[in-house]
Parts: sequence; C-alpha cells; structure tokens
Amino acid sequence: MKTLDTFRLSLSHVRKSKMRSWLTIIGIVIGVAAVVAIISIGQGMQESVASRLGSLGADLITVTPGFSRASSGQHFDGGRSSSSAATNLTDKDVNVIKQVPGVLYVNGMVSGRSDMIMGTERTSVSITGIDPIVWRSMVTTELEGGRYLQPGDSNAVVIGYSLAHETFLQPLTLNRPITIGGKTFKVVGIFVKSGGGFGGGGGDNAVYMPADYARDVITTNISRNTFTSIMIKVTDPILANQVAADIITKLMPSRHVNSRTRDFTVTEFAVIQQQITSVVQTISLFLAAIAAVSLIVGAVGIANTMFMSVMERTRQIGLLKALGATDGEVMKLFLMESGLFGFVGGVIGIITGVLISVIISAVGLMAMGPGGSMSTVVSPQLLIFALAFSIFVGVISGVAPARSAAKMNPVDALRFEQ
Repeated sequence: MKTLDTFRLSLSHVRKSKMRSWLTIIGIVIGVAAVVAIISIGQGMQESVASRLGSLGADLITVTPGFSRASSGQHFDGGRSSSSAATNLTDKDVNVIKQVPGVLYVNGMVSGRSDMIMGTERTSVSITGIDPIVWRSMVTTELEGGRYLQPGDSNAVVIGYSLAHETFLQPLTLNRPITIGGKTFKVVGIFVKSGGGFGGGGGDNAVYMPADYARDVITTNISRNTFTSIMIKVTDPILANQVAADIITKLMPSRHVNSRTRDFTVTEFAVIQQQITSVVQTISLFLAAIAAVSLIVGAVGIANTMFMSVMERTRQIGLLKALGATDGEVMKLFLMESGLFGFVGGVIGIITGVLISVIISAVGLMAMGPGGSMSTVVSPQLLIFALAFSIFVGVISGVAPARSAAKMNPVDALRFEQ
C-alpha cells in the first residue's frame, strides 16, 4: 500500500469522527499554546532583564563597608553568621585601589537621603555624591537633556527621569532651581528613563551631585574624606575577577584587617549579571516544564482515541491484512493518524500561543515597574520546536495502539463482532 493511500485512509477516518477528533486535538492545542506562550514570555523577560542590566557594566566593581562571613563561606561562628561593623571608606582606600593593576578609574561615592523642595512641594530623594572628574567615564546611562556633571561645578545636579517628570505636579526642567537639604541647586542634566541606577548613574528617582556638596545635604553625618562606597572601572571586563581579588589583597593590610576581621565587601557587577540571568532562565524553564505537563495529558487523550479507533476498525484491519497489507503498513496507518492529531493540534496551538503572547504584550501585562514594560519574544526556533514536538508527541502516543493493530490475527479480526 502506497504511503499516499495510507495517508488518505488515515485522514478519512479522522474526518469521519469529527467530534472525537476535535476533542483529542484540543488537548494538544492547550499544551502547545501554553508552552509557546510561557516560553515567549520567558524569553521576553530575559531580554528585558538583559536590557535593564545594560547599565550594570561588566567592567565595574564596587567596594562597600561591612562584610558578612556567612555569605562568603569563610567563617561561621557556632552556626550563626557574623559580620563586621560598617566603617566608611576613606581617601586612603581610594589611593590604594588606584595602584592596583588593571584599574582604570576610581570614583569615591557618598550616598544617603535628603529632602528636596520645588516651590511648595517637598519630597524625600536619594542623593549620590560622585567625583565629577571620573564620573562621566563611568556612568552608563544616557541623558534626556542637558549635560553631565563636570569638574568645578558649583551647586549643580543631574536628576533621574521620574524625579524630573513624575514626582512633582510640574515637570522639572533644565536650569530650574531646587532646594535640597536647605541649599539651592540648579538642574544641569536629566537622565533618560532607565528603571535602575547601577553603574553610578541613571536612577530614575535619584539626584547626583559632587561628593563634597552631597556630604552637606545628606541627613546622615558623613565626615570629609570618607565615602559610603567606591566604584571601580577596570581596563578590561575579562580582568574584573583578578582585579577584585587584587583589591581585597591590597585593602586588607591598608585597613589593618585580616580574613577574619575584614570590614569591606568587593562586588563584581558581572557576577550579579550572571546570577540574575541564571535565575530568570531557571524560572522560564520551570514554567515551561509545568506547561509541558498539559502536553502529557494531550498525549494520553491521543492514545485513548487511537485504542478506540483500533477497536472500532478491527474488521477493517483484518480485511487489509487479508488483502496483503503487512504489519508495518498497518502500523504506519495508525501512526499517521496519531501524527495528524499532533500536527493539527500543534498548528492551532502555535497560533493560539502566539496570539496570547501578542495580547499580553499589547495590553502591557508584563510591565516591570519603573523604566518601561516588557514585550514577549516569539522566535522562529520556538515555533519549529513546538510543531515538531507536538507531532512527536502524537506519533509516540500512537505507537502502542498501532502495535496492537499490527499484531492482530487477520482471521480473528474478520470474525470480530462490534
């Protein structure tokens, strides 16, 4: 029996049992649609996270006061974590770090909060004091308007997008005077909307000013020549791990501490990037695995339908075998039929899944807080995989019924009474 004839015979039986066929196909449609929608959402989430981490430069390292030995795995005290006191960093630490090979720029930073007043409105804002000499070379967020801080700037600030456009009733414009901590400043730059503040700039609700002025307005008392953090830019992102280790080695004797009394933490942003990306990928795979369970349910439905089809067509099977059809041809007949269920269910499921993804993206259900929304990503590879997998599920589900049909004795099959 020719393959085309086998296909036509399978298709005619699928058409004959329309209600049962559609109910079987719906199980595959639900599974494939769920997998396509969830994976597209997961890929969109990964791209959104990657774009948001764009300001989290892989060539940046930060040094902060305080150190938890529990997180480093270096020391445990009776099963409880221990941590050192948070002692601010100093000019001496900045000078030591500058001597480490591979360090390109060092930015001593001062962070805290203060009250900001514009007209009759008041709000509490995050203040970051930076070194204007190196800040422009380290900041990774673009400006919507104005300029970055420059050496010699007096009472000048750069502010985040949300602070400029959403915090007050009237937008904050360039050169607009504002009062922070009782002192008057002029807005010289506004960041584009970023949704973050990594890499020394771009916080949508933050104010950036020279460190000396920041110390005067921050409510927490920060003495001169001290910093709440130090940002380092390395010459090559590949060297970040080695430079971080060298910074630790240099700072410990300079601060008169050892591995047990260490009072500072060195963090590579590249490591944070990898950890966040890994978490997002794991979540996406987990959700896809949950969605794939519905495909198993669909596969059980196909197997059940095929067993019923074998039982109903017992006499037809006996006739085919009596006319010379081989076991392989009978088996191919039923495998084609189950594969048809997988193919049709896969095509409809892909269309449904893509529509779900488009709707989710269009209505903005994937908004991820300040900085914009996330769209779903439907790749050609995903569609090909979904269709191939649905056909595979259909064929595998029909193997057992097809083998059962192929092993029938033609004499007994012809005698079978329904």
